[in-house]
Amino acid sequence: MQILISGSTGFIGSSLVRFLTDEGHNITRLVRRDSNAAEPQVRWDPQTGTIDSKALAEIEGVVHLAGESAVGRWTARKKARILESRSDGTRLLCETLARLDTPPKVMVCASGQDFYGDRGEEVLSEDSGPGSGFLADVTAKWEAATRPAADAGIRVVNTRSGMVLGAGGGVLGRMLPAFKLGLGGRFGSGRQYASWVSLTDALRIVQHCLTTESITGPTNVAAPSPVTNAEFARTLARVLSRPSVFPVPAIGLRLIFGEMAGMMLGGARLDSSKLVGSGFEFRHPELEGALRAELGKSPQLSSPK
Repeated sequence: MQILISGSTGFIGSSLVRFLTDEGHNITRLVRRDSNAAEPQVRWDPQTGTIDSKALAEIEGVVHLAGESAVGRWTARKKARILESRSDGTRLLCETLARLDTPPKVMVCASGQDFYGDRGEEVLSEDSGPGSGFLADVTAKWEAATRPAADAGIRVVNTRSGMVLGAGGGVLGRMLPAFKLGLGGRFGSGRQYASWVSLTDALRIVQHCLTTESITGPTNVAAPSPVTNAEFARTLARVLSRPSVFPVPAIGLRLIFGEMAGMMLGGARLDSSKLVGSGFEFRHPELEGALRAELGKSPQLSSPK
């Protein structure tokens, strides 16, 4: 399949390019500026609303990952960039794809569990309503921006992802330094749920969504065994053979990160039944196995009886 990927230099995007190439797909990168990458490139500029549509004529599938990182203190300017990079950029791409003489068959557009907001212990399926808060509003608008593509007959999959766990970046990459020093611990009460998926499975899920015609619309991307934040911290510490005795109080997170701390103190308990029902089999269904695989740690051997 000839696949166009935006956000191809990010934590997930760079791994996805390698994975899909190894799986036999042909990759074209959607970029703001030329790079030294080996793959063909198509230029776009979401801020000015420009994109080289002629270069998209042979594209069969699209994976749209581009967007301003939500990490950082949420100033008014930062929040504007987070929203505009997702809603405006997605709308530009989808409207352009819709106008092509031969639009691609499928588009997998990144979304996130933030759609649901902080819902405590509630089990959240794709039929659950939207939550409240800044990121919930952003994610709802992000998904709505794919409507022009869907209206043009493109099969659109909105991947509402939990934490993607890989050693090279993302949430886990930012947590590792403290945990390796034995300084890691739960956030706040630790009772909030952490839905997660290994990077290995996240890449396989993207390919599954590209090639499985029965999948459409919002799709939770998370392993079938979400855990509390406290359990996540204990498991990561155990995998690293370190203690987990330094909880981070909620007030400290709010003082350091401001409004963004809500993202760290909230949680979502995602139900992965839709993905599993479509035929996807997780390689890493349990957290400890996923962490050991992604971090290159040997499986823990049980004690002889």
